[in-house]
Amino acid sequence: MSAKREIFCVIMAGGVGSRFWPKSRKNMPKQFLDILGTGKSFLRMTFERFAKSIPAKNFLVVTNENYKSLVLEHLPEIDQSQILCEPIGRNTAPCICYAAYYLRQTSPDSLMVVTPSDHFVKDEQTFSKILDKTIDFADKNPVLMTIGINPTRPETGYGYIQKSDNNPISKVKCFTEKPNLEVAQAFIRSGEFFWNSGIFAWQTSEIIAAVEKSLPEMHALFDSANGYFGTENEKAKIVDIFSQCRSISIDYGVMESADNVYVCNGEFGWSDIGTWGSLYQHSRKDKYANVKPSEGCYMYDTRNSIVSLPKGKVAIINGLKEYIVVDTDDVLMICPRSEEQNIKKYIDEVKFNLGDKHC
Repeated sequence: MSAKREIFCVIMAGGVGSRFWPKSRKNMPKQFLDILGTGKSFLRMTFERFAKSIPAKNFLVVTNENYKSLVLEHLPEIDQSQILCEPIGRNTAPCICYAAYYLRQTSPDSLMVVTPSDHFVKDEQTFSKILDKTIDFADKNPVLMTIGINPTRPETGYGYIQKSDNNPISKVKCFTEKPNLEVAQAFIRSGEFFWNSGIFAWQTSEIIAAVEKSLPEMHALFDSANGYFGTENEKAKIVDIFSQCRSISIDYGVMESADNVYVCNGEFGWSDIGTWGSLYQHSRKDKYANVKPSEGCYMYDTRNSIVSLPKGKVAIINGLKEYIVVDTDDVLMICPRSEEQNIKKYIDEVKFNLGDKHC
């Protein structure tokens, strides 16, 4: 990597991870949990992955203000001034804008790498090579770079990127966020599409120009914060901005309409482990295709299921096929794997009847 600009890594870590309920809660969301059983949280693994290319002093973590102490606990290498606190969640476009306009004031000729805090990468060595190639291209060209993943199924929960040629770095023809199943199937058949990993690289000035063009109202709000960053008035100004901000993803808000989007594709064992189902797919299974704790879980006539238990808990499970079983100190959830899209409904019903204490 030979980038000339100072490189910053922006980690988006403000989500509540509701699809991993009841393990992920508002007061301890998924990015702070060791869901994979590695001994490290998703946030910690993300930091270490990008720290191979970017120094710790150049990380910014955008998160909810309620999680600031958790971020410092998981990332002791960074200073509290490197945490940008959102007063409320407004999706990824305002999150990225906060970091971009902050950097415009503090390091205007910088380059931003933006990443979610909760993804899984199996081959980190290959990932680092692709990241460095992506950074180098963004440093030398006025582009919005994203990293593309070869799709393995017609997933409707991801964004899709249509390449214009077969080069390792290709101009993007079309950027489509979360298509329906029929469209996703057509994308897979064509062989011209990648999944969008949600990992971006661009010059700070380029993403601000793109926001000004595609989201002029949002640009005006964050542009008005120039001079406030790093002062005692920053918090009040950001609260005011977020109260007026439209909730929209960077994908819908900017990437779909931009004409300078490029993709660098590679295969490094990536997954957006956003659900119990995706965790099942990427976990080690026993001879009956079950994912379960190494101790304390006794399963009989049970197949293709995933079980999560508190440490020290003993469970006897008999006769389940393709189920999710998650036990915590205060909530037990048992549901078919095919119906995990109902988890939000379960949360809403619990909240309606018992308040927020179990959510």
